[in-house]
Amino acid sequence: MNGQPNTRLSDLFGLAGWSKGELARLVNRQAAAMGHPQLATDTSRVRRWIDVGEIPRDPVPRVLAVLFTERLGRVVTIEDLGLVRHGRVGKQRADGSVEHPDGVPWAPERTAAVLTEFTGMDLMLNRRGLVGAGAALAAGSALTSAMHDWLHTDPTLKADAPRLDDPLHADPAGFDRYEAAPIGSQEIEELERSVEVFRAWDASRGGGLQRKAVVGQLNEVGGMLAYRHPDHLQRRLWGVAANLAVLAGWMSHDVGLEPTAQKYFVIAAHAAREGGDRPRAGEALSRAARQMVHLGKPDDALDLMKLAKSGSGEQTLPRTQAMLHTIEAWAQASMGKGQAMRRTLGRAEDLFVSDKGDVPPPSWMQMFDEADLHGMQALAYRTLADHDPSAAHVAQRHAKEAIALRTKGRDRSTIFDYISLASACFIADDPEQADRYARLALVSMGSNSSHRTWDRLREMYRLTAQYAGYPKIEDLREEIKHALPKAAGRPGGGKWARA
Repeated sequence: MNGQPNTRLSDLFGLAGWSKGELARLVNRQAAAMGHPQLATDTSRVRRWIDVGEIPRDPVPRVLAVLFTERLGRVVTIEDLGLVRHGRVGKQRADGSVEHPDGVPWAPERTAAVLTEFTGMDLMLNRRGLVGAGAALAAGSALTSAMHDWLHTDPTLKADAPRLDDPLHADPAGFDRYEAAPIGSQEIEELERSVEVFRAWDASRGGGLQRKAVVGQLNEVGGMLAYRHPDHLQRRLWGVAANLAVLAGWMSHDVGLEPTAQKYFVIAAHAAREGGDRPRAGEALSRAARQMVHLGKPDDALDLMKLAKSGSGEQTLPRTQAMLHTIEAWAQASMGKGQAMRRTLGRAEDLFVSDKGDVPPPSWMQMFDEADLHGMQALAYRTLADHDPSAAHVAQRHAKEAIALRTKGRDRSTIFDYISLASACFIADDPEQADRYARLALVSMGSNSSHRTWDRLREMYRLTAQYAGYPKIEDLREEIKHALPKAAGRPGGGKWARA
């Protein structure tokens, strides 16, 4: 107990709409269902949790996490409730602001527990058919401020890995977690191959159909990390966790679960850093930056990209640096900063061609090839064209290069290329070519579960409005309306993200 209100728990309690007595009864009932029939909570205890920051003993924090997750229809963790015994609840700076309001970075030994708890809650939402949305995104500046010093340190595995004698890991914090046991290099190789399978599926079909499988695999890896393996195996296991967390985040972003996606990106950065892979941590944060541009928050994206680039370390390969620069350029384009965008893309091109290939790229960078470089350039110039229509011609050139270079299995990226190209043609007053490429995009979208393709299609629909009198374009508009999911809203209504 620290004598100060638990503002996190108080805020979520207000959203849930319970009375204190009702929550106490629910805690007792849920605890019994989880195998703790002896638990007896009353209204006065609930009041102390909220008003004076008392942290209840286990299993109450886990019980509360389940109750709030079910009530709010999104993942709510013990960390979100402010119930971790790290002295952070209610901790305030001299200026009165709460320090690290989003609970990052957490202590190194918490990473496996947070990972397992969060994935367990996410799986519970999947099983019970809940939506899993509705939380607020942390601003890029808030994440950057909280994680800067932490990401720039170089931890040793001995300091960061979970320890068997740590009481935190003696009692699992998550759900659907089997008892920790040692694994060998063969099992880790199988896990690494599974990541490649999931990654290929995501690139082809979008994140919707395999997201639950990825989250389930990540949950199991969290259980494995509770056992102290030899250093070389533990590092590889952290690498698997980072790769799966990035995929879980990207798939969540792909289907519109934005706060969930952001949490996975942060978990991925923690896992990568604890495995000693700072470039991987930087790439994970760059995904959060791409998400911010998609959601119309390019200033937050630039904050995150500064951290991603500086925190990646000197070992970052030129091709990885090129990829980071293309994301920064896209954010600049979203703000109409044409000169800055062109300089950043020029630097990306220089870095890309300077990579001699003498050092094999890590598995998570193998999909960023020349086609992706052109695809991101096309997206940046097409985005800039909203501010400067002359950029549309350059966007067309890069989009055509990307399409010509795309390899089999990159279906979602090809759809994005076609939409970028069609949109640039509309902006360049070439409706005939725009119609052609838009229809190629529509033909390819049938088996794709990516909500982001629908978002870009909506933005293209907006551009068709000025050609509504053309018979071909009228037909196209009808086809777009038919292709978009009915529950997603009427095309053209409101401001749609370009991501």
